[in-house]
Amino acid sequence: MILLNDIQIGRYLPGDSFLHRMDPRVKIVLLFFFLLLIFFVENAASFAALACAVALLMVFSRVPLMMQLRSIRPILWIVLFTFAVHLFMTPGTEAFRIGFLTATWEGIVRGAYIGLRLILLILLSTLLTLTTSPLRLTDGLEALLSPLRRVGVPVHELAMMMTIALRFVPTLLEELDRIMKAQKARGVDFERGNIMQRLRAIVPVLVPLFLSAFRRADELALAMEARCYRGGEGRTQMKELRTGRLDYAAIGIFFLGAAGICAVSFGGLTLAP
Repeated sequence: MILLNDIQIGRYLPGDSFLHRMDPRVKIVLLFFFLLLIFFVENAASFAALACAVALLMVFSRVPLMMQLRSIRPILWIVLFTFAVHLFMTPGTEAFRIGFLTATWEGIVRGAYIGLRLILLILLSTLLTLTTSPLRLTDGLEALLSPLRRVGVPVHELAMMMTIALRFVPTLLEELDRIMKAQKARGVDFERGNIMQRLRAIVPVLVPLFLSAFRRADELALAMEARCYRGGEGRTQMKELRTGRLDYAAIGIFFLGAAGICAVSFGGLTLAP
């Protein structure tokens, strides 16, 4: 139940920070390159710089920090599992032994790097949706994918579907939370028994959840049809996307920082056991 409320991807929190005011196209492109940078670096100094940059973005976004940090909790078990796999499966210098499993210093370093990558990825993705409204996110995706129109790709419809799917994540989680509470009130226990018993207890939840999702999709389709929505052909935007000084400054700062991090990474400053 707690994990459902902790998932923040897809939620939008209105605000007036510089992240809220940035062009969504710039934010999406910078996020893409930031994620590439996260999976590119391989030393402690670079990871420390990336972590500091993400922390500054979280503070400057003016989104409550606890709201952002809660998004990590649902993936903690994945982070811990990944760390354990690298800890015991990476060959190298022995650090300690648990039974027949041998932990290595190289495994500790590799597991820490992979876990930090996952955490930074979730924090940045969550920060994008928290500071970008669904409408602006759709416009940004459509603008970035517009070259695909030349090969017959329905860019507007594709961007609309992606944004609606992202926006429906918190809605369906709220619906799932409501259904589970109703089932618990009727005596269903989701936390006892073995794995098969827990899976059988979830089955009565899936049917009303799918019915609710189909109902919401039908209501959305009716609402769009009532507003004469006929796809992206001939549609215009009430507020055109414009790239301003703030966006150019963000691009410049990002690439300067990325160049510095790459220089440190190529410099060979690594974390040794």
